[in-house]
Amino acid sequence: MHVNELFYLKGKTAIVTGGGRGLGEQIAEGLAEAGANVVLCSRKKEACEQTASRLESETGVRTMALECDITSQEDVKKTVELVYEQFGAIDILVNNSGATWGAPAEDMPLEAWKKVIDVNVTGTFLMSQEAGRHMIRQKSGKIINISSVAGLGGANSEYMDTIGYNTSKGAVITFTKDLAAKWGQYGINVNAIAPGFFPTKMSKVIIERGREELLRGTPLGRFGSDQDLKGAAVFLASRASDYVTGDVLVVDGGTHVL
Repeated sequence: MHVNELFYLKGKTAIVTGGGRGLGEQIAEGLAEAGANVVLCSRKKEACEQTASRLESETGVRTMALECDITSQEDVKKTVELVYEQFGAIDILVNNSGATWGAPAEDMPLEAWKKVIDVNVTGTFLMSQEAGRHMIRQKSGKIINISSVAGLGGANSEYMDTIGYNTSKGAVITFTKDLAAKWGQYGINVNAIAPGFFPTKMSKVIIERGREELLRGTPLGRFGSDQDLKGAAVFLASRASDYVTGDVLVVDGGTHVL
């Protein structure tokens, strides 16, 4: 097989949670440009609709926008069923939806902690479980969980006092590895991407507080761009990564090596 074919996703169907904006939008764009049909879902359907319409117009792939609260098992079930009915397969799942909350550990409100864990961990589990049932029947599938460099270890509280978020992203990494071990027998690859600092709505305050320090700690000397996750996502979604599972692809400009 020619190397170009290894990265080609024509005819595949991908679900991207939180795909209407930020990193999810960038990932959805990359998958669509590689030929995949994309379904974008989040609680904010309007943003998904706008992105879906743009991607369909620019790339010619089929798209769909759905409202879905990934912490609701009923919502997740309905969403996955509808995608399967419309497209006949679920080949790729990108668990991107996320939440954060900034507060010192000693002051972190319990409800805020629960919300972050529920969205980032439970939501990832519910989407993987429901989409995974179809992938198990298909004997194939690619699950990509969006973690973070914050999940690799501790973070400086001066600019990232987000213990719930950091904990949840560490949990996503462990979830990824364990699910890969369990579902490899079904031909399902489960991997994670751990992005560094990308200017998004969620990271805006962190970057504003620690801009100079963050850049000094990044060997490439810049923040992530609106192109830097596309290749990583397409690689993990395509046949190019067929022998890769349980791995964490760190996309952070080298921050984690210092």
